[in-house]
Amino acid sequence: MMQRKFFQNTIAIVYDFDGTLSPQPMQEYTILPKIGIDSKTFWNGVNEEAHKTGSDSMLVYMRLMLREANKREVSIKREDFAKLARSIEYFPGVETWFSRTNAYVKRRGAGKVKVQHYIISAGQKEILDGVSIRKHFKQIYASEYHFDHNGVADFPKVLINDTTKTQYLFRVNKGREVLNESINEHMPENQRPIPFTNMIYIGDGMSDVPSMALTKKNGGHTIAVHDPQKKSGREQCISLMEAKRVDFIAPADYRKGSKLATQVELLLDAVIANIAYDKEKFACAAEHKLSL
Repeated sequence: MMQRKFFQNTIAIVYDFDGTLSPQPMQEYTILPKIGIDSKTFWNGVNEEAHKTGSDSMLVYMRLMLREANKREVSIKREDFAKLARSIEYFPGVETWFSRTNAYVKRRGAGKVKVQHYIISAGQKEILDGVSIRKHFKQIYASEYHFDHNGVADFPKVLINDTTKTQYLFRVNKGREVLNESINEHMPENQRPIPFTNMIYIGDGMSDVPSMALTKKNGGHTIAVHDPQKKSGREQCISLMEAKRVDFIAPADYRKGSKLATQVELLLDAVIANIAYDKEKFACAAEHKLSL
């Protein structure tokens, strides 16, 4: 059956969160101060137990956070996460980045191309749902807690780590964005709402490698950002570029005219041009009653 209308005119910009949009892990602004535990002590404990037990470090941190809260008789409710999220800090320019990017795509795409923003993070969705920039995201995928009948977090119900992040890229790609929707059935490339060629993935480190590799392998674009105050972050980004995991590297500065803004605009222009090409190719095939 011949497709009647070209619809692959949406660009997805997918972001990691910790170290990408915000300088520190979100827990260090929020739940760790509430519990009253030193962040270095906590993360050292997570790494030690993960190594000792052979467990996933993300699962360990979610469990230990509840254990430490219970030990200190601190109950953690869903609304607590949202309130604590107000303390999160961002890299320069983040809070105006999304409206500026949307306006850029609208202008360069002559109103015929749209852009959607997504977060895929190993952090906590309950926190991310409370951040001041939440309204700009089509979807946020992150680890989640289950809450008991009193609304208190009692066990991890969704876990996202560096490898499982890739599942959510396929959700964006196939338009199966609700977690109970299967992404395993075959879907022809020309029926996927957001092709990988329309994606830009922005991350900060080794935990983003599987997502970067998947995006680039399928024709998408990737950028590694680093905190300009940390030399180690820049070196890690350089190693990612040497390994051909990313197209560009830049300081995590989202202000207008920054190196990152210039790189993203360059990629957006390339994607918009590719969408125009695909649309014309589709129209030409339709005119002559050909299927692509």
